[in-house]
Amino acid sequence: MKYLSGNSNYDKFPHVEIKGFPNQAWQGWSTIVEQVKCRESNNQKHVLVIDTYHGVDHNELLEQLITPLKPSHVVFTDEAKYSEEHIFEMLERNITDDRVFGVIAPHKLNEFFDAEKLSEIKHQIESATDGLIVVYGHGAKLFAEGDTFIYADLARWEIQQRFRHGELGNWGVENTDEDVLRRYKRAFFIEWRVFDRYKTKLLPQADFLLDTNVALTPKMVTGKAFMAGLEQTVQQPFRLVPFFDPGVWGGQWMKEVCDLDETKPNYAWCFDCVPEENSLLLKYDDVIVEVPSQDLVLLEPKRLLGEEVHARFGAEFPIRFDFLDTMEGQHLSLQVHPLTEYIQQEFGMHYTQDESYYMLDVGDDASVYLGTKTGTNPGEMMADLEAAQRGEKTFDDERFINQFPAKKHDHFLIPAGTVHCSGSNSMVLEISATPYIFTFKLWDWERLGLDGQPRPVHLDHGKEVIQWDRNTEWCEEHLVNAITPIAEGKGWREEKTGLHEREFIETRRHWFSQPVSHNTEGNVNVLNLVEGKEALVLSPDNLFAPFVVHYAETFVIPAQVGEYIIQPYGASEGTEIATIKAYVRG
Repeated sequence: MKYLSGNSNYDKFPHVEIKGFPNQAWQGWSTIVEQVKCRESNNQKHVLVIDTYHGVDHNELLEQLITPLKPSHVVFTDEAKYSEEHIFEMLERNITDDRVFGVIAPHKLNEFFDAEKLSEIKHQIESATDGLIVVYGHGAKLFAEGDTFIYADLARWEIQQRFRHGELGNWGVENTDEDVLRRYKRAFFIEWRVFDRYKTKLLPQADFLLDTNVALTPKMVTGKAFMAGLEQTVQQPFRLVPFFDPGVWGGQWMKEVCDLDETKPNYAWCFDCVPEENSLLLKYDDVIVEVPSQDLVLLEPKRLLGEEVHARFGAEFPIRFDFLDTMEGQHLSLQVHPLTEYIQQEFGMHYTQDESYYMLDVGDDASVYLGTKTGTNPGEMMADLEAAQRGEKTFDDERFINQFPAKKHDHFLIPAGTVHCSGSNSMVLEISATPYIFTFKLWDWERLGLDGQPRPVHLDHGKEVIQWDRNTEWCEEHLVNAITPIAEGKGWREEKTGLHEREFIETRRHWFSQPVSHNTEGNVNVLNLVEGKEALVLSPDNLFAPFVVHYAETFVIPAQVGEYIIQPYGASEGTEIATIKAYVRG
C-alpha cells in the first residue's frame, strides 16, 4: 500500500434506496415485454409511443421489445427527419470548425423533422382503427400522444463510450468515423441541450422509464415510481456514480484508493459530482435503475438547489467536484479558463469555469503552476508559446510561470483568467463551477493524446483571457492557502479556504473528532471526506436514514434537507477527520 493504511472502502456504485414502490421495476426484455403487453386492449387500437434519448440503440428496441409485441403497424420517427445536409445548414453556426468548442444551440427537437412528413405520419396513426401501433425513435411523442408512453433514457457517460467504440454518431448525421472530440463537441453544444429541453416536459408524463445503459440488460420502472424516486432523493444525502478515465498525464493514486483495475496504465480523471454527465442509481426492491443524474436537476431543481440558487442558475447544477491524478504521472497541460463575458460572447454559456485545486495527496516534489511571474511581458510570453506550438522550441515555463510547492490539504484558488496547471505527483480534488470543457490549453509539454493526435491547443482564445496582473505577489496573497479560521467548538473547528471573491463558490473545511452540525440554509451543499476512513451523516430529526461516506467520496446534501450532522464513524471514531464543503455564496 502506497497511499492507504488499509484496504479501500470507496464505493464505486452508490445507490439511493427508494421506498414504497414494490413490484414497479423490472429487469430483462422478456419481463418488460410482458408488462407492456398488460397495457394492451384485445383487438382494439392501442398506440404505444417509445420516445428515445440520443444514443439509445433502436435496433435493440425493435428486436427485443417491439417485434415480440407483434404490432400491426410500426413507425420509426427518424424516417421523417430532415436530410443530413439540411440539418448541417441549420446547425453550422453552432458546430463551428473548431475541434473542441462550439456554441450552445437554441434549437428545439421539432425543428429537426420535416413538418409535412410529420403531419402525414400523424394522420396515418390517427386513421388506424385497430391493433397495436408502435411509434418509436427520437421525438416519438411529437407524432402521437399514445395510450402507453415509454421514455427510453441513456446516461451521457455511456453515450461517450459508444462514441469512442465507433458505435454512435451524432443526431441527424452518419459520422461514426469522425474524430471523437468533434462528436462529443456536437453532442455537448447541440443535441444534449436539445434533448434535455425536450425530455424535461415529457418525463413527468411517462407511464414507464426505460434504462438502456447496458446492452441487452434493460431495466424499466413505472413513471410514478421514477418521479417518486427523484422526490425521495432530494430529501436525503446522496452520491452520484463516479466514472474514471485514463489520460496521457494520469497517475496511480486512484487505482489504489478507489479500487480500480490494476492492469490499466493509469487513471487521470474521476468525475464524481458532475450531474450533467454522471448517473444516479435508484434501487427499487432488487432492481437498480440507472438514470442520468441530469434528470434530477431538470425535474427537482428547487428542492435540490434551493430557491436562490435555482433563481440564479435555473435547472443547472453549478458546483463540480472531480479528481485529477498525476501521482507517478505527468504535469497537466498549462491552461487558462475564459472570463465570464468571453464565455458568454463566444460560446453562449452564462457563467464560466472558475475553479480551485484542493490537494488530497502529494508526492515529495508536488507543485502547482499558478499565475505569471512578476515582470512577465505578455508579448514575449505569447511569442514563446507560439514558437513552442510550431515545434521550434520548448516553452520556457521557468521564465514565465510561477511554480508553488504543494503540500497535502493545501488549497489553490484559480479564478478564470489565471494561467495554471497541476504538476506531477499531485492528487487534486478540483472544486469548480460546472462548465467543465472550457479549458484553453496553452502548452502541453510536447505530448500526443491517447489517440495519437496532438492535443488541441487554443492560444487564440487563451491570449484573449489571460489576466497578466495575476503575478507572483498577487497569487501568493490571494490564491495560495487563503485560509481563515471561522469558528470552533469542543472537538471541531471550521475554516474558510476560498474561493476567490471573483468566484461564486464558498468552501469551508471542518476538522472534527466530535459531531459537527451543518445547515444548508436553503442552498445545495457538496462535500468530500478529505481526511479519515469514514463518516456518518445524520438528521437530527430523523428525516433521512443515516448515511455513510468513505474517504475521498463526494456527496450531495440537497437544499431542502436543512440541518444535518457529520461525525466520525467506524474506523474513524476517536480520530480527527475532515470534510471540505462547497456551496453558492448568497
